[in-house]
Amino acid sequence: MGDMANNSVAYSGVKNSLKEANHDGDFGITLAELRALMELRSTDALRKIQESYGDVYGICTKLKTSPNEGLSGNPADLERREAVFGKNFIPPKKPKTFLQLVWEALQDVTLIILEIAAIVSLGLSFYQPPEGDNARDLLPADGILIQGNDLKIDESSLTGESDHVKKSLDKDPLLLSGTHVMEGSGRMVVTAVGVNSQTGIIFTLLGAGGEEEEKKDEKKKEKKNKKQDGAIENRNKAKAQDGAAMEMQPLKSEEGGDGDEKDKKKANLPKKEKSVLQGKLTKLAVQIGKAGLLMSAITVIILVLYFVIDTFWVQKRPWLAECTPIYIQYFVKFFIIGVTVLVVAVPEGLPLAVTISLAYSVKKMMKDNNLVRHLDACETMGNATAICSDKTGTLTMNRMTVVQAYINEKHYKKVPEPEAIPPNILSYLVTGISVNCAYTSKILPPEKEGGLPRHVGNKTECALLGLLLDLKRDYQDVRNEIPEEALYKVYTFNSVRKSMSTVLKNSDGSYRIFSKGASEIILKKCFKILSANGEAKVFRPRDRDDIVKTVIEPMASEGLRTICLAFRDFPAGEPEPEWDNENDIVTGLTCIAVVGIEDPVRPEVPDAIKKCQRAGITVRMVTGDNINTARAIATKCGILHPGEDFLCLEGKDFNRRIRNEKGEIEQERIDKIWPKLRVLARSSPTDKHTLVKGIIDSTVSDQRQVVAVTGDGTNDGPALKKADVGFAMGIAGTDVAKEASDIILTDDNFTSIVKAVMWGRNVYDSISKFLQFQLTVNVVAVIVAFTGACITQDSPLKAVQMLWVNLIMDTLASLALATEPPTESLLLRKPYGRNKPLISRTMMKNILGHAFYQLVVVFTLLFAGEKFFDIDSGRNAPLHAPPSEHYTIVFNTFVLMQLFNEINARKIHGERNVFEGIFNNAIFCTIVLGTFVVQIIIVQFGGKPFSCSELSIEQWLWSIFLGMGTLLWGQLISTIPTSRLKFLKEAGHGTQKEEIPEEELAEDVEEIDHAERELRRGQILWFRGLNRIQTQIRVVNAFRSSLYEGLEKPESRSSIHNFMTHPEFRIEDSEPHIPLIDDTDAEDDAPTKRNSSPPPSPNKNNNAVDSGIHLTIEMNKSATSSSPGSPLHSLETSL
Repeated sequence: MGDMANNSVAYSGVKNSLKEANHDGDFGITLAELRALMELRSTDALRKIQESYGDVYGICTKLKTSPNEGLSGNPADLERREAVFGKNFIPPKKPKTFLQLVWEALQDVTLIILEIAAIVSLGLSFYQPPEGDNARDLLPADGILIQGNDLKIDESSLTGESDHVKKSLDKDPLLLSGTHVMEGSGRMVVTAVGVNSQTGIIFTLLGAGGEEEEKKDEKKKEKKNKKQDGAIENRNKAKAQDGAAMEMQPLKSEEGGDGDEKDKKKANLPKKEKSVLQGKLTKLAVQIGKAGLLMSAITVIILVLYFVIDTFWVQKRPWLAECTPIYIQYFVKFFIIGVTVLVVAVPEGLPLAVTISLAYSVKKMMKDNNLVRHLDACETMGNATAICSDKTGTLTMNRMTVVQAYINEKHYKKVPEPEAIPPNILSYLVTGISVNCAYTSKILPPEKEGGLPRHVGNKTECALLGLLLDLKRDYQDVRNEIPEEALYKVYTFNSVRKSMSTVLKNSDGSYRIFSKGASEIILKKCFKILSANGEAKVFRPRDRDDIVKTVIEPMASEGLRTICLAFRDFPAGEPEPEWDNENDIVTGLTCIAVVGIEDPVRPEVPDAIKKCQRAGITVRMVTGDNINTARAIATKCGILHPGEDFLCLEGKDFNRRIRNEKGEIEQERIDKIWPKLRVLARSSPTDKHTLVKGIIDSTVSDQRQVVAVTGDGTNDGPALKKADVGFAMGIAGTDVAKEASDIILTDDNFTSIVKAVMWGRNVYDSISKFLQFQLTVNVVAVIVAFTGACITQDSPLKAVQMLWVNLIMDTLASLALATEPPTESLLLRKPYGRNKPLISRTMMKNILGHAFYQLVVVFTLLFAGEKFFDIDSGRNAPLHAPPSEHYTIVFNTFVLMQLFNEINARKIHGERNVFEGIFNNAIFCTIVLGTFVVQIIIVQFGGKPFSCSELSIEQWLWSIFLGMGTLLWGQLISTIPTSRLKFLKEAGHGTQKEEIPEEELAEDVEEIDHAERELRRGQILWFRGLNRIQTQIRVVNAFRSSLYEGLEKPESRSSIHNFMTHPEFRIEDSEPHIPLIDDTDAEDDAPTKRNSSPPPSPNKNNNAVDSGIHLTIEMNKSATSSSPGSPLHSLETSL
């Protein structure tokens, strides 16, 4: 396939406007024609090529390239083609700059409050008062086959279809970028490169490439021109573009300036919805900020009033002009105390705790095979209520394996030991499988030590070869003895035969044929069967029926694919058989064995799914496999349980149920299905997207569903993007799937998703633990600072001590509590949900309960401590007095209470054992012990800088005792039932829908992705057509009858790109009016469409929009046979 990249021609990139391509007279084929052609498949594409260009050589002629030599290589020619058709390069998504990341970080509400406080403090500090790789060939571009030899392509990366697609000039000549050549060779003419190729188009839909903004700018310019030039410009544009090109333009409002205003509005709004945790934290930070602001304002007011009343009322001092600077200094001091109270009140460690928790979790998740691409996906996963999982490779091992066998008249439910099989049967089995499987199918050693052997070639044949290895026999020995060239005759497998046979010529002149294939085909040709003693015995139709009922049907009911292995001998004395007469050769066989093959469920998956279900997460299987296999695998996994009322649907049945008579998807219909749906089989990627979107948009449950989705193919991109958390497969996944995902599973294993749920819930709990700890410190610190300042005109905790307390309760505590490892107990509860408050009533009970204890201890020490310890009072000390033992004991006890309360904060659900698993977190233990050591150093050696005086052993023991009291007090608090404390309120709720600003809700309505825009474009064109048709009553009636006939006929989905650009979204028009088109525009539009013959819409599950467009085109095609006066002819002319 090396020729494919050289014998190529590209066509216009997205950057080049349609106008440029159409006005370029050097080439006889336009961008729109090439794009429309590449969106067709198989016979549709062939018909289009024959109708428009004759054959592929006609396309080569129009593109001025040689079908044999390719391009001339002339630099000027290459440069010209590159200018017209673009480069074969998909530009990567532009990364955010460092300054953009910094700016986003500064948007945090907590930081904004602190920034304001810092600016105020900084401003006051200036106040000076006056003195006083893959091994297979990857196609780099889209193209059309010129010449091919047994060319087979793996299109699974684009279509999700695992079977290899045979490409030929007479059936399906189109080749797509990103697909793999599996067999054969060929030469193609390249018709699309870069962002115009099928893979490039999907990348663009997912937001890759830096060209989106440029395209938007171009659209805006076009819009302005439209307004200025009016109908003339529209007319020219309609002539310059054909139908397909028009569909490529995104839909914009053409009435008035609404569009520009909406664009401006959208530009000013946040692009991405906040995660659940971010929303709750932002709201909580605002609430705490307001409370802190209120406290600081009250503090300042009380201090100012106290000073003014005491100075001018009680002491009756007059206001002297020369004393004004001194009074101002007092007021500035009061204001700074107020700012200090505000700063103490604001939990500035919150953003740090979130970041540390997420960063730590992401690092640890990597060891659990979760590569997190978006940080917020980590905590979103903790709220997941539904997982839509692929089957192959995620729930199963993605390696076909023989799991059951019928040999020597016994049905083995697992592969038997070789000793249980008679030697002659084992010999037939080993030779038959070794030579009657393609020699390209083999099992290689694992790439990594401890890994599974690698299967190369046909999956079913690899399963049979694996059976030999399980029987402790080596197929390679047989192949070495009988090389491929020694095979006398091979009847290869095809879809008609459903079997493969190989003839061996023995040294005595006799022949032996080995056959394998679908059991129902081969058994009908068997007249004998090998019995329990290894001898052949007669095999009658009655015996065959018995085997079907007792062996094959039970295997099939378990989702196994049954393969029959047989042989036949041709004696030496007889004349040589007529080998070309296959029906006479492959008959009269002797059955060796029947084996059941499946892609087995990963051994760890059933337990993982059980954990999910216990954790309140519904697991759904969405697969392209048939419904019987899907149901069997779902039962083995534990997704389905016998006797339960759950739904298993095929894609076509699912579409039939969710659509109304017009073919439109209705949310109400989806809402009737998804709660009970557990298996969606034979589903397309569009079905997966529809299901995910339907579950997310549903309002039937109390809480909005949080959906996680797995995907590996390029076509899974939209579903991965739509889901709250998209999991791409690290091994089997394509680049497009990984680009659209939030987390990459490096081992493609469902169990890793369960670990992601654990880590997500752990992040949420870690933040809650930190909040419980910090808010306790905040409440105590604010009340102590406020009361102390108001009563003693000074804060009991000095500025440097406050800094140390802040360091403990912010940085160090966030590090200690945010790094708690997850436990299995996290999966024993239901998801919190989007509206569950961050601070539960139990947490509020703990916060207020511990705050009460700490305040009692601090105020007792503050106002009676000097008597208890028999020391000098630290209250009302002179301005420059040395540090007192009294205030040092207050400070020391306060810090030790926080240290022991940090241990209490490890549990937030009312658990009694706060020490459980404490030694599993080395970081926590290190920080607590380290803080204690530093506290000793500060108190004993800090001196004046830390306003501390040395304490005696007795004073230290009392401080530790009072600190440890928080642990005992915690046990007392946990005995009080939260349900009895009705007065407690929760805090940190998620944002309710009614609280969202109107413009943000408007944004949700306006925010249509590229695929939806394309569909909306089609919808408006459709309505315009209907509006014109309504002027002719006869035509309306004819059109309606045709439309309903058209809706009853199933359409074929022949284009992968079309179900990307036209997914079955439910369009909800916010405006009731039908957009109209002026007469000149409509009339000029029609001939252009007829000439260009755009492809019929390939959506097999179309809504009315697509069905209608398709019908119109079909009518245009058949118009030649309709009489000029007929309603059909009138309809065509009108359109």
